[in-house]
Amino acid sequence: MALLAAWLLACTAGPAGAQTTPIPLKIVGGLAGVHQFDRYEVPFWTQRIPRLTQGRVQAEIAAFDRSGIRGNEFLNLMRVGVVPFGTLILTIAGADEPELTASDLAALNPDMAHLRRNVQAFRPIFTRILRERHNLEVLAVYAYPAQVLFCARPFAGLGDIVGRRVRTSSATQADVMEAVGAIPVVIPFAEIVGSIRRGAVECAITGTLSGNSIGLHQVTSHVHSMALSWGVSVFAAHGPSWAALPDSVRTQIGAGLAELEAEIWSAAEQDTLQGLRCNSGHADCLDGQHGRMQVVTVTAEDERIRQRLIRQTVLPRWLDRCGEDCAETWNASLAASTGIRAEPPAR
Repeated sequence: MALLAAWLLACTAGPAGAQTTPIPLKIVGGLAGVHQFDRYEVPFWTQRIPRLTQGRVQAEIAAFDRSGIRGNEFLNLMRVGVVPFGTLILTIAGADEPELTASDLAALNPDMAHLRRNVQAFRPIFTRILRERHNLEVLAVYAYPAQVLFCARPFAGLGDIVGRRVRTSSATQADVMEAVGAIPVVIPFAEIVGSIRRGAVECAITGTLSGNSIGLHQVTSHVHSMALSWGVSVFAAHGPSWAALPDSVRTQIGAGLAELEAEIWSAAEQDTLQGLRCNSGHADCLDGQHGRMQVVTVTAEDERIRQRLIRQTVLPRWLDRCGEDCAETWNASLAASTGIRAEPPAR
């Protein structure tokens, strides 16, 4: 951790015009091996930012899951400035601040249109929470491609997986699986394929394209097209570290990040479609391995189940974890965009 802290120490920037050497920035990005990090975050910080700032800023970036930082440490390390600039995955931060996860609860956003609407409604809330409680400035909001259900045996929809052991990666995904009669099992992403081969699980929730990249199409036969969650993350800066940069540099980085945010959201939508096309062996699979999976289309019954899950299971359990204040927060932000009002948990 000492070596990590040394690598991550923020630079100190003097008054505008006083710089004699480039300002070095140390960035912790998103997850290694996925398009958000490899195709967007890395070239943005190492190529575009030096260009946008006319060489005044030189940045280095490391993937979060290869940085040596534990998930439960990341929010605190950003709060105290050990990590001055970082991509914070809200489901991970939700272990300390469940309120942050509201806009991407499992089954809340079955498609990109729902996700955009709900994140827009909730963005002022998580921006305020991170600023007031953790001294962080939210500079951009990112979305990973849709996480969907893969299974090794045929299934017709969400009501057809009773008794199956399913890999999940968040508390609300586990809530959904329990509510439909499945058995949630927490398994790291890298171990999904091996776990299915061994029979430890029969199904897995993960990204459409990332699942393809690890060979999930070789060990499963059916994939559902409904997004169960997405993986919203924010790019944030430690307040004093951000304020220490010259005004002109903050303006240049902010403008660049606005463009990057739009690019990542567009890519998340396209990668979701590419994953389904590649897993099913569609002719226009351009970015993955061709599989022979059957895509299970969303039915009216699936939508009825999803609505019931949100109202009767996912939202109430999230409120139990989050507390009475979270019902007020939901009703002030997401009630209008979802059409669902939250009732405070009984005491």
